[in-house]
Amino acid sequence: MSKNITIRCKNTGRSHRVPIGFTLEEVYEMLDLQLPHGATSAKVNNKVEGLHFMFFNDKDVEFLDITSPSGLRTYTRSLFFVLYKAVRDVLGKEARLRIDTPVSNGYYCHLEAQGYKPAETAQLLKARMDELVAMDLPFHRITCPTDEAVARFRNDGLESKAKLLEGLGSLYTTYYTLDDTADYFYGSLLIKTSQLYLFDLIPFGDGLLLRLPDPHNPDALRPMVEQPKMFEVFREQHRWNEILGVTTIGEFNEACNKGFTNQLINVSEALQEKKIARMADHIASHPELKVILIAGPSSSGKTTFSKRLSVQLLACGLRPLSISTDDYFVNRTDTPRDEHGEYDFEHIDAMNTALLTEQINALLAGEEVETPRYNFETGMSERSGHRYRLGPNDVLVLEGIHALNPQLTAGVPEANKFKIYASALTTILLDDHNYIPTTDNRLLRRIVRDYKYRARSAQETIRQWPSVRRGEERWIFPFQEQADEMMNTALLFELAALREQALPLLEQVPEHSPEYSEAYRLRKFLGYLKPISTHGLPPTSLLREFLGGSTFTY
Repeated sequence: MSKNITIRCKNTGRSHRVPIGFTLEEVYEMLDLQLPHGATSAKVNNKVEGLHFMFFNDKDVEFLDITSPSGLRTYTRSLFFVLYKAVRDVLGKEARLRIDTPVSNGYYCHLEAQGYKPAETAQLLKARMDELVAMDLPFHRITCPTDEAVARFRNDGLESKAKLLEGLGSLYTTYYTLDDTADYFYGSLLIKTSQLYLFDLIPFGDGLLLRLPDPHNPDALRPMVEQPKMFEVFREQHRWNEILGVTTIGEFNEACNKGFTNQLINVSEALQEKKIARMADHIASHPELKVILIAGPSSSGKTTFSKRLSVQLLACGLRPLSISTDDYFVNRTDTPRDEHGEYDFEHIDAMNTALLTEQINALLAGEEVETPRYNFETGMSERSGHRYRLGPNDVLVLEGIHALNPQLTAGVPEANKFKIYASALTTILLDDHNYIPTTDNRLLRRIVRDYKYRARSAQETIRQWPSVRRGEERWIFPFQEQADEMMNTALLFELAALREQALPLLEQVPEHSPEYSEAYRLRKFLGYLKPISTHGLPPTSLLREFLGGSTFTY
């Protein structure tokens, strides 16, 4: 008689006895959960595992579907593999697929292949993907010595994967196969291709756009959003990476091992400074631009960016006058509330937009104004005693999450505004088929900053992150394409620089907490990077806002 173990299932709210050696897939079927779109993965003791996972002792389990971030990541990785398999089947082994840019609510895929034509190729690849899904092929997990995996990927022309695995130093590696094709991912995959019930592949620029289900409406694809400016920023950064010869983590680790760390830092910082200087030159050459608006999501580095832009404006002979939008909050009692009855400080109506517009227009007319001061302890707007008047060479610099929202400066003439969107858009890849989410970059920045300057644990920061993201989706992202310029504040080397401070904080997140799965995922991801010293970072680096050691005052 086989031995049974106990599974405490969060989905049912009960404990269940199951045979030892059962997989997550078998437990899901045994419990007859019937999630509307099936289970893609599960949290096992608050660590996300694929449905291949086998039980040998008692565990806590929560099955996940496509509506959860972790479940959607599993679905997405599996779809990447099917696309890669279709590329090999249709275009041959020599074709190179690179999945590198999340844009327009999908993933831009760069393809290098003989006779490649985006429209025709997209149709052929989509048809082959549909066939692979209909064939109900299993995703097999293979564990073998790392040198064998490296040899296989190198033989398949996947040099970026070979370099990534070589840099890990692990004795054994687990990868996946789909029929005769092998691939490596840093997270779990689905059990079989038939679970990929919805997707599309369409021409996009000179490449392809892979579209996925909407986690908020899983029976429909995510609605496409036109993001030409965002896409061009990604492409610009890729060109910078190619100049440095570093486009993947494997190449980055290899460059650091060869002693090129300082060169990567210096050139990356120089490229950023060059772009900031170009923006300042543009503003200086257009005297009508008097109001510089800078917006960006949490931990985008917009504060340091605004300070560096101000330095460059001074170098152009202009005098920047910085006004904090935080001082234009309405009295707390007048602040709108969210669906839970809590004050919603991220709502546009939490800002006294009428006063801000009135004072900006008064300044543009040459009048003197007294800006308010918001007392965060009392929740009241107060008189500050600070009076300002714009001189002929002065420009206003306003930085805040609502800066690009037309409602914030609705009465200010458009001809006087210059709008900038700043965000950390990660462009280095783990390898050709493993992108790094830009939100991970910002979350790691915030974890380090919150601990250092706000006495907040990584667990607290991770717990608050979904709420932060919801606010960004509502109040920041819809206006990003209205920017006159976009600034990528991410640095090629920064994840390796953040690793030293972020890892110990992530390791403190207790296993019993719901935030552990995200902390574990981030720890595993950081493990791919060779840590670098931050001593070589200039004191004006955007990264100093989070790591410390900046010469700017915050």
